[in-house]
Amino acid sequence: MSDRPPTEAESDALPEEADEIVQELERKRSLRGWAAVAAAVIGIAFSVFQLWLAARGFSLTLSLPVVGRVQVAAFQQLQVNAIHVTFALLLAFLLFPPTQGEGFLARRLSAVRAAIHDRFDGAVVRVTDAVAAALAWFMLDDDGERVTPADLVCMALAVLAGGYVVTEFDEIQRLRVFGLESGRPIQEVFPVLHGVVDVVAALGIPLDATSYAFLAGVAGTLLVLEATRRALGFPLMVLVGSFLVYARFGYLIPSSAPLVGVFGTTQIDWYTIVQNLWFNTENGVFGLPVSVSVQYIYIFVLFGAFLEMSGAGRWFIDFAYSLTGSRKGGPAKASILASGFMGTISGSSIANTVTTGAFTIPLMKRSGYRAEFAGAVEASASSGGQILPPVMGAAAFLIVSYTGTPFNEVVVAAAIPAVVFFFGVWVMVHLEASRTGIGGVDPSELVDAIPHLRRGWFYLLPLVLLLVYLVGIRYTPARSAWFTIVALIALVALLAAYNERTRLPLIGAISALFLAEMASFAATGVSLLGFLTGASGTPMGLRAAFDYAAPNLGWIVTLVSVAVLLVRPRGDSPLLDYDDHVAESAETVAETVGRPDLLGNRPFEYATFLGSAMESGARTATTVVVAVAAAGIIPGVVASTGLGPNLTSLILAVSGESLVLLLIITAISSIILGMGMPTTVTYIILVSLLGPAISQIGGIPILAAHLFILYFGVIADITPPVAVAAYAASGIAKSDQFQTGVEAFTLSLNKAIVPFAFIFAPGILLLRGTGGPATVRTLTMADVLDVGFFVPEVLVPVIAVFLGVYALGPTVIGYLYSPLSRVERAGFAVAALWLMAPGFFGVVRDTLGVPPLAFDLAVRALGFVVFAALLLKNRRTRDGASGDHDPTPDAPVDA
Repeated sequence: MSDRPPTEAESDALPEEADEIVQELERKRSLRGWAAVAAAVIGIAFSVFQLWLAARGFSLTLSLPVVGRVQVAAFQQLQVNAIHVTFALLLAFLLFPPTQGEGFLARRLSAVRAAIHDRFDGAVVRVTDAVAAALAWFMLDDDGERVTPADLVCMALAVLAGGYVVTEFDEIQRLRVFGLESGRPIQEVFPVLHGVVDVVAALGIPLDATSYAFLAGVAGTLLVLEATRRALGFPLMVLVGSFLVYARFGYLIPSSAPLVGVFGTTQIDWYTIVQNLWFNTENGVFGLPVSVSVQYIYIFVLFGAFLEMSGAGRWFIDFAYSLTGSRKGGPAKASILASGFMGTISGSSIANTVTTGAFTIPLMKRSGYRAEFAGAVEASASSGGQILPPVMGAAAFLIVSYTGTPFNEVVVAAAIPAVVFFFGVWVMVHLEASRTGIGGVDPSELVDAIPHLRRGWFYLLPLVLLLVYLVGIRYTPARSAWFTIVALIALVALLAAYNERTRLPLIGAISALFLAEMASFAATGVSLLGFLTGASGTPMGLRAAFDYAAPNLGWIVTLVSVAVLLVRPRGDSPLLDYDDHVAESAETVAETVGRPDLLGNRPFEYATFLGSAMESGARTATTVVVAVAAAGIIPGVVASTGLGPNLTSLILAVSGESLVLLLIITAISSIILGMGMPTTVTYIILVSLLGPAISQIGGIPILAAHLFILYFGVIADITPPVAVAAYAASGIAKSDQFQTGVEAFTLSLNKAIVPFAFIFAPGILLLRGTGGPATVRTLTMADVLDVGFFVPEVLVPVIAVFLGVYALGPTVIGYLYSPLSRVERAGFAVAALWLMAPGFFGVVRDTLGVPPLAFDLAVRALGFVVFAALLLKNRRTRDGASGDHDPTPDAPVDA
């Protein structure tokens, strides 16, 4: 456990209030009793299923002693996607209430009821009250703790709709040829319902002649929309639903109509629409976004949950404070570092903001930063977690699939822009500290960096190992995450079992068992377990034996460590400090089963850690899965209606085939569409609608275009009026929400210019070439040695973008070495733009007829001259002042 004294940051932190802020923003329930147990069971089952897929693929097999390998099931992509979405729907209907009585419809119904009470009496009022009571019983959860009958009905329908895809795959294949209308009616699928179907048919509703496959598809699609409304808000549900309406009735738009005629489509019936949306892995609910979630997103979310529950989050925050806390403006700089560290775990702006902000924002305020600025720093830095390798949030994996670029290359390409962003925020908080005279935290309140690193260095191992697998060995992302999770599970087991008494037997047993595993491979060609169960193979050399045994080291460490925990269940674990959620879960489970003596039992705590991590991962992934399932409907409609080519032509016509104008349209669309929506949804929609137009103009790497869309989708999280990350920070900072959002946006201004910079100069992404992956490559040593290319197209743009981001600091803060006038701030803004994105001025270049590379170098040089002149002038102003200068005149460049 941690042996450091609690800091003032911790005493000021309000974790319970932070959790309430998350629940308010995400509209989640606080489950109790059987509902909490059900959510935990479903969540853990969801995670186990995904771990199995990551380890074994779609063929679910078991290796049994003597019997050998037994196949449990072999799934197709559609079936796996259906199970994935069904799990998410079940959790969504448990975690998010259907209504809390505060929505538009609920308010209107309340107004109608009040009007009836005012105008009528007697039976009319009693009937109205009875109907209102029935509706409230069926779906109202005003306190966020009650699972309603409506939730249970939705869960049952989700199982039926998803279960049909899993159990009737042969029939689905036949229906792909003959159409959904040829499917079996519901009474043939469920004979017990024959009487009910006959009654409904007698009322004039042709249920007896309607395909059950069609009904399942309709129910499933509507359930996705309902889950979207609950988890992501009414606007996104309306947006997705409008595309469904368009798919059916878009043919009514006459092609001759001005402006809107381009949106006219051919007539499509509901059977075809449902088949495309529910029984298709190319587009629709189970399309590419959900496939990406199955293969990549969930397993990385789970990795982040395991890392967070192990206590790494708290260690990273303390480490950030130990590095920067005592420097000028130290608390804000620590917030930037901590948010960057946490971004590698969560990949979510809101979760990152609340997790780190609960500790960093109070300390920033106490050190002298304004509440709005403190909240803005945390929101701005936390939103950067989605662009920071190696995790980068869910959208990075969508980029892999949409562009065909290997994930390790996406990570490499995103590295420099991410560093540039955090550097820019760092400069601004330093200048603000210089302007207001804010110092650092008393060193007595901080842990010492070296001892802290020495004590918790192992928390860095999973991240290093993940990068080794991704970039070094170049495993697939899913395989890399799987191996890293296994290593993390083993690491935590080892730390839980390790103390002075168990150190020698623990290390000795692990070493002995690993050597026995190697010896078994060397002598018999099979693992130790295989040898003991009678298997045999071909003997091999020691090096080959080591290579075969090494992947089993994680399981060996886990097995031995758990055995030690069971032998010595009571004792200390001096190196391990679980996350607070693990302790809370352990206490809840112990109280539930009536065994308070379980608290302090190390095997029980370790099991709780595993369960908490898997449940937390499932809860976090639920919103993402619902989002990608709903967003997948939009490209499904675009593909099935033929809207894509027409829309591309319209966009190109509006932009005049100008790349700059098209990028500006994309940026504005990203920010507007992304307000209040997950970045993944924004990305999917814009790639579907604008991606083809950007690709058709050409001249840029497709990866750069997709990263451009991602950046502006992230900016939407901190852009008023719907700046969800900034609002989360303002809840902790007790600041004005709108002003916090405005300041968060200004602090992230470089995040809006950097995308243009790497579009015009792909060398910033360490890329060479244009177009798709076949014609674009990550820089190699040969490219670096090609001085004629590397210096002007990589080195100069990278240095210039760092200088440009630095110039944005005084532009926003209004201070460098001394206060700046408006003219000087405008000069720094112009210098920043010239340094970072000379491609903005392509019209001037084309008018003058200057070659692009020569023009870019000239404009960057001009920007550098302006920047240097303003910097020297401001420094001379400070040096010439008689006393009205910065009370702590550290040169900002030495920050």
